[in-house]
Amino acid sequence: MNLPCLIVDIGGVLELTPHTGWPGRWERRLGLPEGAIEERMADVWAAGMVGGIDEPGVSAQLTARLGLDGEQLTALLDDLWADYLGSPNQEMIDYLAGLRSRCRIAVLSNSFVGAREREQAAYGFAGLAEHLVYSHEIGVQKPDPRAFAAALTALDATPAECLFIDDHAPNIEGARAVGMHSHLFTGNADAIARIERHLGG
Repeated sequence: MNLPCLIVDIGGVLELTPHTGWPGRWERRLGLPEGAIEERMADVWAAGMVGGIDEPGVSAQLTARLGLDGEQLTALLDDLWADYLGSPNQEMIDYLAGLRSRCRIAVLSNSFVGAREREQAAYGFAGLAEHLVYSHEIGVQKPDPRAFAAALTALDATPAECLFIDDHAPNIEGARAVGMHSHLFTGNADAIARIERHLGG
């Protein structure tokens, strides 16, 4: 009999990611109007989330669209990735690390090009889950049914075998629509209790 499956989000679940306000700081530093970075870079951010641009391409577009020099580019990227990576939700990470004998685990993340390498360096997620499924590598984002299908395929699992944990309600609705059990993450205690019920604990 197959072990039950658990599919978890990263940002807001395994990483605590309060917004740092880096775009506003950089707009003030560069003398740009409020909202200019999002306005000028929105298509690049969108492309980076589905693998439509690589990291050198992102850097080139930041340089061209925001008028950055090399030092500014390096500093801005440092701020961007600090915001993206946040800090570890160590309680959840430690809990999941202890589940490998009880279930099959995959990560399913709406990500940005370069995230896998940086998250592995910071948090070692490859040792936490059997499979890491990143939107920038598969070309689609949650709640697209194809994103959930990619995680299920990686685990060789049916939707009914899986519990999906995410902090974004539309993704929870998307998981339910494809037949997965799901839980909206609002805190560690409730999430752990829901996982234990799924595992029969």
